Amino acid sequence: MKLNVVKARTGSLWVRQGIRNFWRQPLALSGLFLLFMAIASMTSLLSYGGSFLGLMFIPVASLGLMAAAREADLARFPMPTILVIGFRQGAAQSKKMVLLGFLYALLFCFVLVLSSVFDDGEFARMYMGGDGLNQDTVIDEDFQSAALFSLFLYLPLSTLFWHAPGLIHWHAQPLVKSIFFSFMACWANWRAFAVFGLTWASIFLTTSLLLSLISLLFEEGQLSMMLMLPAMLMLAAMFFSSSYYSFRDCFISEPLEA
Repeated sequence: MKLNVVKARTGSLWVRQGIRNFWRQPLALSGLFLLFMAIASMTSLLSYGGSFLGLMFIPVASLGLMAAAREADLARFPMPTILVIGFRQGAAQSKKMVLLGFLYALLFCFVLVLSSVFDDGEFARMYMGGDGLNQDTVIDEDFQSAALFSLFLYLPLSTLFWHAPGLIHWHAQPLVKSIFFSFMACWANWRAFAVFGLTWASIFLTTSLLLSLISLLFEEGQLSMMLMLPAMLMLAAMFFSSSYYSFRDCFISEPLEA
């Protein structure tokens, strides 16, 4: 395995490849993302540590969604069990996945704790406790500062875990090495990932604006809400599909067959 540095425009290529690949298996990839959301939601409802367990599930679920995209790319149908493929390759890999999830959840919670400096923990309680948002909270400057601060810290945090599950699963890397090489690959290719992120942000924003415009044209506010959920579900599945191509292009060598 060797780190590969790509051109900035490759970020937009990843987006196009992900969208194109999604349409090879749209129902399967959308259904898998919906299943991931359902598992995460049910886990967060547990009385003690549910939200933390839900966060721990994210790395292995992201691997499962990338593996599903790989199956679609190979003209194969991804089965629902692929979502937990990280736990199906032996005890050694399962242990690494659990530890990876624990580190991700721990660091994510640390970010939320730091954000409490701005709003006395309102944003953290909303995220971890599942408290609903209201208009007063959203427009509160302290709450907005906490949210922006969390996003600012989450971006470098995400680089540690973006490639790590795939490196563990497809390249049999140790836990610490997978995190290190994930970080190095993201920062060596920061231009491509900047294009990738900005392209996806514009796609999500444009879709939201178009759906809002449709509801205004038909003078039906509920129409926008009815269309928003399936549209965002499909876009999220496309996003994870494109993340597989970002992983594939950042490393030189054929991944392990699994």
